[in-house]
Amino acid sequence: MAIEFTKYHGLGNDFILIDNRANSTPVVTPEEAVQLCDRHFGIGADGVIFALPGENGTDYTMRIFNSDGSEPEMCGNGIRCLGRFLADLEGENRNKDSYAIYTLAGVMTPQLMPDGQVKVDMGEPRLLAGEIPTTLAAGNEKVINQSLEVAGKSWNVTCVSMGNPHCITFVEDVAAIPLENIGPLFENHPVFPQRINTEFIEVVNRNHLKMRVWERGAGITLACGTGACASLVAGVLTGNCDRTATVELPGGPLQIEWSQTDGRVYMTGPAQRVFTGNW
Repeated sequence: MAIEFTKYHGLGNDFILIDNRANSTPVVTPEEAVQLCDRHFGIGADGVIFALPGENGTDYTMRIFNSDGSEPEMCGNGIRCLGRFLADLEGENRNKDSYAIYTLAGVMTPQLMPDGQVKVDMGEPRLLAGEIPTTLAAGNEKVINQSLEVAGKSWNVTCVSMGNPHCITFVEDVAAIPLENIGPLFENHPVFPQRINTEFIEVVNRNHLKMRVWERGAGITLACGTGACASLVAGVLTGNCDRTATVELPGGPLQIEWSQTDGRVYMTGPAQRVFTGNW
């Protein structure tokens, strides 16, 4: 059976999008997703995203398999791509500019903006150690500027969940971090029982952060939307930045706001179609 797909990317964080609206079960297995994501023997992507029927009154459901076959709770760049994909699927029948999408991290709402950007209400960050999860502190305590030993060095880390787990550390020069060596050691550190996404952040000024990321299940990627959100929250908690900032990733910038009014995090950035095909 041929499966149609469309390739999208958000700041170089790329995904294979599949129209799965006729079935509530993904039409591709995790093992097949690994093959599809292979950049030499497959299509090439950081993950495969499925647009499934909505649950609990939502418009659609999002599921994603990472390039290693694991399933994360959510993906920030991915949900922007999904919002654009759904608008493209609906075409002339589209009668709304935003979608309520059910994810394993809760309901997310991507909104298509007039300038082509996609703005997503990412919900409230979760800050307690038990919510992340991590054993760096008691379950009902926050992890802010906590010391963590990795690769023989002590790092000050702040942990935030955006529905998926993040460990953020602020550094002098983000370009100098040996990400391919240090990333796996953070991801698989025993204090993170469900593994972790890790963001290394350089503060340019209070409204501008530079970020590199090692994603759980995908490794080095050009951008991570939930990571950018978590990093801004960590920056506010540690006094490093204001509540609205540009987060500069290797693939380009995201605009992140942690609203003082409703406590929710809003992410705005691009989502672009690359090509369509059959597998």
